[in-house]
Amino acid sequence: MQLFFIIFFCLCLFFPVLHLFHCLPWFRETDERQPAVPGVQTGISIIIPSYNEAGIIRTSIQSMTALDAEKAEVLYIDDGSRDDTFGLLNEELDLHLWEKKALGFLPHQPVEGVYRSSLHPNIYVIRKRNGGKADALNAGIEYAAEEVVVTLDADTVLTPEALPVINNKFSDPDVVAAGGMVHVLQTKTASPLRKLTLAGTSMLLRVQMLDFLKAFYVTKLSLARFQALAIISGAFGIFRKDALLDVGGYRSSVGEDIDITLKIHRYIGRQKNKKVLLLTEAISYTELPETWKDLFKQRIRWQKSYMDCLVHFRTFFARTLVTKAVSFFYIIESLVVGILAAYVTAGFFVANAFLNMAFVFVGFIVVYMSYIFVFNFIYNMLALRQVNHYGFTFSKGDRLRLLATIVFDVFVHRFITMYFVMYGSIAYFFNKDWKKVSRTGNHYDLQAAPTESRKKY
Repeated sequence: MQLFFIIFFCLCLFFPVLHLFHCLPWFRETDERQPAVPGVQTGISIIIPSYNEAGIIRTSIQSMTALDAEKAEVLYIDDGSRDDTFGLLNEELDLHLWEKKALGFLPHQPVEGVYRSSLHPNIYVIRKRNGGKADALNAGIEYAAEEVVVTLDADTVLTPEALPVINNKFSDPDVVAAGGMVHVLQTKTASPLRKLTLAGTSMLLRVQMLDFLKAFYVTKLSLARFQALAIISGAFGIFRKDALLDVGGYRSSVGEDIDITLKIHRYIGRQKNKKVLLLTEAISYTELPETWKDLFKQRIRWQKSYMDCLVHFRTFFARTLVTKAVSFFYIIESLVVGILAAYVTAGFFVANAFLNMAFVFVGFIVVYMSYIFVFNFIYNMLALRQVNHYGFTFSKGDRLRLLATIVFDVFVHRFITMYFVMYGSIAYFFNKDWKKVSRTGNHYDLQAAPTESRKKY
């Protein structure tokens, strides 16, 4: 039994340390070092599925109309909204009926009307019957005219500098899909490529921001370098349209973002040079929950998404466990270390507290708890240093807030997250539905600093 816990402890330590080192600049891939190619213009269709988004749709429109790209179209997919989403789209864009042909390849609920903006001719609204997010995305792909598809959540703000980065990376025909970087909209400043702020944010928002920074600048960056990125965030994903059509579009599921990413990996499995990237210079901001109730909904949905794809792609994982990095990390890291370890840890301490079992070793408990607190504190600090390397800084006034957030994360939030993982993993088998997170209704000033530029790496 003691040997089991030692092996368990080493596994829990191995993957975080691996990612913490592998995300460092020394391990950059050739794709990350390539300079921008002036004048490259790839046709881009931006698809924004929208269901009851009246609270955030004006912010989205403001973001889309600020984009400067000759060959980019924006398609809002009003998925049978029951609020004033369509009314606000019409008010802001001055819509009129338009003839736009669908490809006829992907299934989706009937489209009731296609509209084009009189004020911004590159923006369209597809109004359809409600079918869910995957259904709306399929409808968007059907009407997309360009070769590269960008998918955004309605509460995601895309920085104008992201499109040139996408143009540059997708000029390489071997790039099939990519994830963009997602920051927290509530921390956005007038310099969205350099500055973040914690002023006016709650501890709940701060700890979520810390989670996102660690996820994107450490874990996802490391996984992308292994060609093991299993989740291209639904908040900001980029795909070749032909690949989306070839894999049959999105499957109606609780986790359409994981599902489509794994479909892409399966699709390129026998194509040696095809790649899935993480674009560190393509920056977006998305709104995060501001209440514990909404955070619970979001995180349980994420965990159900993982379980859904674990079941759906089980044959693919079994066949490629030792041949494809994405399968190895999905099963060994996410399932064994991420989920099963949560149950082992909880069971271990419950046994110690209530059963006084003989196999409990006091020395191991001390070592393990020290690992949880000391290692995770160091991990958070190094992750923030990594974020700083990519050009993002906080004001001096945020230093104490950051320190308090790290302490809260290490001593409280880590265990709450463990509960989300354990609850969501079991809940999936009883209820595969998910509840939409409420929009905050906040107003966001999206005007950026006019002379802003990013440090190059």
